[in-house]
This record gives sequence, structure tokens and C-alpha cells, in this order.
Amino acid sequence: MAEWRNHVAPLGPGVIGIAKHGRMVTDAAIVGSDLQALLDGDERAPEQLVNAASLPGAVGRVWAMADHHFGYGLPIGGVLATDHDAGEQGGAVSPGAVGFDINCGVRMLAFDMMADDLPDPAKFARRLGGRVPSGTSGRGGVDLSAQDLTNVLEEGASAAADLGLGAVDDLRRLESNGRLDADVDAVSSRARERGMSSMGTLGSGNHFAELQAVEEVVDGETAEAWGLYEGQLVAMIHSGSRGLGHQVCTDHVRHLERQFVSDDGGWRHEGYDWWIPDRQLAAAPRHSPEAEAYLGAMGAAANYAFANRAVLAQRLITALEAHTRSEVEWSTVYDVAHNIAKDEEHVIDGKRCMCSVHRKGATRAFPGQHEELCPEHKSTGQPVLVPGDMGTGSWLLAGPKLDMNPAFGSSCHGAGRRLSRAAARAQVDVKDLKERLQASGIHLKHGTERGLAEEAPEAYKVVDDVVDATERAELARRVARLSPRVVVKG
Repeated sequence: MAEWRNHVAPLGPGVIGIAKHGRMVTDAAIVGSDLQALLDGDERAPEQLVNAASLPGAVGRVWAMADHHFGYGLPIGGVLATDHDAGEQGGAVSPGAVGFDINCGVRMLAFDMMADDLPDPAKFARRLGGRVPSGTSGRGGVDLSAQDLTNVLEEGASAAADLGLGAVDDLRRLESNGRLDADVDAVSSRARERGMSSMGTLGSGNHFAELQAVEEVVDGETAEAWGLYEGQLVAMIHSGSRGLGHQVCTDHVRHLERQFVSDDGGWRHEGYDWWIPDRQLAAAPRHSPEAEAYLGAMGAAANYAFANRAVLAQRLITALEAHTRSEVEWSTVYDVAHNIAKDEEHVIDGKRCMCSVHRKGATRAFPGQHEELCPEHKSTGQPVLVPGDMGTGSWLLAGPKLDMNPAFGSSCHGAGRRLSRAAARAQVDVKDLKERLQASGIHLKHGTERGLAEEAPEAYKVVDDVVDATERAELARRVARLSPRVVVKG
């Protein structure tokens, strides 16, 4: 039996704690209130939280959001913060705790039209599928010159707009204004090569472009501040840094993992005199050359992802205008990153701490008045985009109005997988799935039937339950529920 089971207890409304034990340097927390379900469930994800809480410099609590599940090193849905001032060179920065699809994220657009006024949605699904390439390859993407790619890696979303490829109406409505500090020289030639032709493509797996209707407004004041109303046509685009980001993570994970040797049931870095329990969490001190190189390359990959979602947004808008044969008024609601590490100041045990906050499959949910938010969000808190599954719906949440939430200003990022991809393929009847979606008025354009089975609604947790748990833990609050109308899957 895993030792963590002896150290779990409720912490408060909607949160279960794992107290520090063994080699942990801080506590862990899981969003949820069903302690028995946690004890009866998959023990691998809690074990990964315990491992992450053993990293040098870990502070506060290591969190698992309500949609968490087992991942590489850190659970998907995990949040880890490490202190810049820990030790001689700072706390751990771990590429594995960020993930391979760097800045996989969601952009939400709002249109000045009613969802019911979209003509022939089945035809539009086919049109959008032709305009928004999906799948594992970069086929159909924009061919960038070497200089264009460099500009994208350095400047992010604004570079896509400058190239005339991306839709950007207000950079302030993109997390970090659609740009992180980057070191293009830290991006390998192989990563650059993989990014040359993938710009403007969705990718595969759980990536999607989706037209939705605002089904229900829960917080009318906030929805009005964001320009949203019931029945409105909106869109979500979920994609990331494609092969470029995957290669960046691969390069730096391999480089760091090679520096750790097996020792005492875990792994030791002799140069930094660090011991870690899982080599998938291979890390380097924040102020070390290895961490600086990774963060610089990660920033470049994140910028590629911001630009990619801008290009995808432009392609979606162009397809909608061609379909309706009219100019469409649109605005960006928000754009959030999922897999990313950022330098942020937080208050821990009453003291200010500059931290490296790793969010892996978790969304930033900053409070109103935070200096990084634009004026429209000062009174409401930051928009938090939570896609569900393609047969059920999604949610738009908001961060707290006043105070930073205890999870370093983080929230869930989606419904979270309930079944592995293999289990979903074994259980889902694809023909039946298509019939169910069509009967629900959901018009689908997808790639392979294998991929469609892996992304079936039953493969995911119930998004309403995830949002309920998130709200109960006071990480974010509900603003509006969204229902799918047209879905293009990766």
C-alpha cells in the first residue's frame, strides 16, 4: 500500500490534503471532497504529487486540480511552485512538470450573432474542417521562412498579426499579452524544423476547434462585462506548440535526465547534490544554465503556440465569413495557457516569494486587480476557459474578484480523462457515437475513427462535476455554460 494513504485528510470545502512525510519538503492537495473515492482510485497520480512535493525548493502545496489524472512526472492537472531563493541557486525547474505540448491552451472568441442563426451547420463543419487542418502531421500549415519563424518565437501572437496571418484584436486579452521572454538560440535546429510548416494546424488527440452557443449565463454581471449573452455564438480553439514544443521538451528532458544517476531508490544529481524520487521530474536550479536554457526555449515554444492559436482563429473567422457571405463582428474573450512555467510572486505563510509556478494541464485563474489583467477584467477576475467533451458542453469561469486563490492562482483546465485512450477504443462504438452526436444537434468533422473513439464523451469526467469541485474549493466561479454546435477534432 502506498504510504501517502496514511497521510490524507480533508483540508476544507472541496480539498483533500496529503501531509508532508518521508522525503517531501512540503504538503500536497487534491481538489475534491470524496476521500473514499480517492483511496479507492488510481494511486499513481497522488504518488506523483508526493514525488513533486519532494523536489528541492517546493513551497506552499503541490496541487492536483479536479480534472487531474496520471501523467509524465507530474499529474496532468498538477500545479507545482518552487522558491527562487531556495538553496544556493534556487528551487527546481522541471520540464517534465510542464509537459511536452508547451502552452497547449485555449482561445475563446465571441461573435455578434446568435448561434441559431448559423445557416446549415453541417455544411459549415465540413468547411471548417477544410480550413483548419488537423492530425499528427503539419500538412496544411503555413510555410514560414526562417526569419518569420524567428519572429514568431521571439514575439508570439503579435508576430502572427504582423505577418498578416493571425487574428489579434487586443493583446491584453491574451495571457501574458501573448508573449513570454524567449531565448531562440536555446531552440534546437530539429525543433525549428518541426515548426516551419505546422503553424495554423490543430494537431491530434484532444485538440479541437468548436463553435458553441452560450447556453446559460450564471453570472450576468460578469458575462455582460465580457460582452456575452445567452444564445450567442462563440468559439473555442484548443491547440498548442505542435511538434516544435514537443521537441523542445524532449531535448531538455533528455539533457537533464542524463545528469541523474540511480541512488537510494531514486535519482541523484551529484553536481547539485540533489536527490529526486522520479527521473521524469529531472530538474535544475532556477538560476542554473540548464534551467535558464530550458525556460528560454520554453518561452519560445509558448510564443509559437500563442501565434498558432492566432492563425487558427483567423482561419475560423475566414471560414465563418465565407459561409455566411458577410463580414462577421468578433472579439477575443481570452486566451489561456495550460502547460507552462512562469516566474510569479505569491504570498506563502505570510511571506512574499518569487516562485517558478509550473502549471501542467492547469489554467491560470488570477483575481481582479492583478497587475497582469486588462481593465475589463479588473472588477471580474480573469476569464478561465474550461472545455468539456464534444458531446456535453464547456464552461466559462472567472478567477476570484479580490484575493489570489490558494493554488497559486490556478484552476482546472477541462473535464480531464476518465478512461485511457486504449480503454476508450475498446469500449466506444464509433458508429453509435456519431449517431448520438448527430441526434443532439452536434455537427462533427473528425480525422480517424480511432482518434474519435479516444475522444468520446464517456472517456472524460463530467465537466459539471469538475466545475462544481473547482467552485467548492473557491478556485474559480461559474460565469456561463456553453453547448457544442460544430466540432472539428484533431
